Amino acid sequence: MTTPLTIYKKFISSLIVNYCMGMLMAGTAGVALLMISPPQIPAEERLLFIGIHLFSGAVMIVLGWGVYHIQLRPIRNCFVNNIESFGYLQSVYIRTHRLPSLVAKRIMGPHLIGYLLPSTALCLWFTHTGQLTINYYQVFLTAAAAILVTGMHALIEFYMTSNSIHPVLLELNNWSYVLYEKELSLHGRVLISIKSKLRWSLFVIVAVPLLLYSMAIEYRYGGDIFINDYFWRGAAAILCVGLAFAFIGSRLMTRDTVTPIQLFYEKMAEVQNGYLRSGVGDLFSDEFSRLVSGFNHMMRGLKIQAERNNQLLESYFSTLAAALDARDPYTAGHSERVAEYAVRIGRLANLPEKEIQDLRKSALLHDIGKIGIKDAVLLKEGRLTEEEWDQIKQHPVLGEAILKQIEPVDAMASFLPGVRSHHERYDGAGYPDGLSGEDIPLFGRIIAVADAFDAMTSDRPYRKGMDEEKAIAILEEGGGTQWDPYFSRLFTEDYRKMLAESAPQKPLPYERK
Repeated sequence: MTTPLTIYKKFISSLIVNYCMGMLMAGTAGVALLMISPPQIPAEERLLFIGIHLFSGAVMIVLGWGVYHIQLRPIRNCFVNNIESFGYLQSVYIRTHRLPSLVAKRIMGPHLIGYLLPSTALCLWFTHTGQLTINYYQVFLTAAAAILVTGMHALIEFYMTSNSIHPVLLELNNWSYVLYEKELSLHGRVLISIKSKLRWSLFVIVAVPLLLYSMAIEYRYGGDIFINDYFWRGAAAILCVGLAFAFIGSRLMTRDTVTPIQLFYEKMAEVQNGYLRSGVGDLFSDEFSRLVSGFNHMMRGLKIQAERNNQLLESYFSTLAAALDARDPYTAGHSERVAEYAVRIGRLANLPEKEIQDLRKSALLHDIGKIGIKDAVLLKEGRLTEEEWDQIKQHPVLGEAILKQIEPVDAMASFLPGVRSHHERYDGAGYPDGLSGEDIPLFGRIIAVADAFDAMTSDRPYRKGMDEEKAIAILEEGGGTQWDPYFSRLFTEDYRKMLAESAPQKPLPYERK
């Protein structure tokens, strides 16, 4: 059975192996340089030269080992000691993600300085005192070469550590689920961009060997052949061209990789905003083509599922409205008609299509609270008592309370204001909250106009529905007092226009018999 401590020990072992592999590759590069340009050191100076590098190597290991322990301390504490909180676990999770970058910084920082400063300082001192016969120029070239080799070492360990941290991240996430029932995540946070990673990696891979070779040749001649010589003019030209190719090539290759990723980011943002109309264009001929195909297949599935969900939701809302209307045969179809009028007003007001669809659903359910009103009160044909009227006036609040019970809660959030506020008056004399003017939610102001018009033009047991012209006149008169003047005007002007267009034309005089 794999325990957390076992995972941690394997992780530490992999880091040690990574370090040894990086050192081996760096050492191989150093040996290759020595083979190209062996230092011309007399036998009596070799022991001193070796001693300088052994001492510098010891300083490097001590300094690097100390920083290594500091970098790993949070992860080690998490595995060895008790986990304090979810926040602590999240911080360790982020620290683990940062570890590849921290390892590279350790190698290029304390690790390099621990070797470079003592070795360079001692070589310069012993050269100055005459105990070493190498010149200052060669010491400088050796230091520059050490920096380049260390850069390659850091690059190798960065990528090897990136692979080694995966089991640790999985274990931390497992703990989070078990202890806190939460998921650890970076939440889209980018700790190191692909663009920077690829650009520097490609540049180092191409440029460093070229620079090392140039330094090795220069070291061999000890600066005796100057740059104005024919040989060095050609070598300098080759070096410049090589570095230019490395610089330009790294950026072109980075762009070729980052462009499709950026395209996926944009499409994912559209999906998060509910836009499922189009997929990613098949613009690529490499492995990204497979990703495009898979992403577009997923998009088609999401689109089909979203359409089905919308159909189910529409059916759900219509069924609730029909169930409410069925309680009273005299108000059958009231919710559907109010929704139709509300949508018409929304389109006249140039509301966004998404908002219009939410408005329609809110209008369908605007009277859902009447389910909580007793039949003796709701279906009473005579005049209501004051107490009965107070019960009726509670249906917007009851409707909001009913919809709040539906899961998920956020799915109903946009419909609640219209349901609660559709009986508020523009002058503040409405109910249940006595809101006025534009303090009344948008859906409430629109549904109030639509609801009033259908109520006035529909038949009731105790009265016959009034003529549409008269209802329109009442809406016009009540604009600014009972109803929002803007929405009532939009509706009445449009309805009058519709009535005028549908009215039979009087025959011309010569057409009469």
